[in-house]
Amino acid sequence: MTQQPPLKSLKQSAPPPPSRQRHQRIVLGEIIGAHGLDGEVRIRFASDGPETLLATEAVWVGSSANDPEARRYRVHGCGLGRKGEVRLTFDGVEGRDAIGRLVGLVVAAPASDLPALPEGEFYWYELIGCRVASETGLEVGIVREIWETGAHDILVVEDEDGVRRLLPTAAELMKNVDLDAGRIVVADLPGLLEPV
Repeated sequence: MTQQPPLKSLKQSAPPPPSRQRHQRIVLGEIIGAHGLDGEVRIRFASDGPETLLATEAVWVGSSANDPEARRYRVHGCGLGRKGEVRLTFDGVEGRDAIGRLVGLVVAAPASDLPALPEGEFYWYELIGCRVASETGLEVGIVREIWETGAHDILVVEDEDGVRRLLPTAAELMKNVDLDAGRIVVADLPGLLEPV
């Protein structure tokens, strides 16, 4: 089996089982305020790096990723803010008052607009809903959410009885990820598949 590099995190926790279709919108961050007086929007990004937000040409702003009332904004300026923040400038949003009305809303983009990742790296939304099995074929459950930690992200896997297991995404443990089949194979290590 080939080893998988670490995941590209894009926090996405959704009711199971979410779709991994390329047209769904993915949360990239949350609007937390204005920067300066010229219409820069401060966004706390929902990933381990700002690259995805900085690479977007347009975003949807609404109460959730797939809010039917979300509004599309063209991004015409971007930059890094304080740690954990990105600053974007949207067409049609000028001044602190206009930005104030957007605070608390999420910034999302269609999955098809996200930058392609190197082989063996995955966005979180692609893994949520995947079935997990051990190398010996033991069905472990379904990935319900992913937790970002310091060392390795953690897959929260739930079986049909509601029992949860926490599986680190370390390359030596993630033996195979097949997105087309919606299946992840993990190592059979003592204690790894114990419930929490």
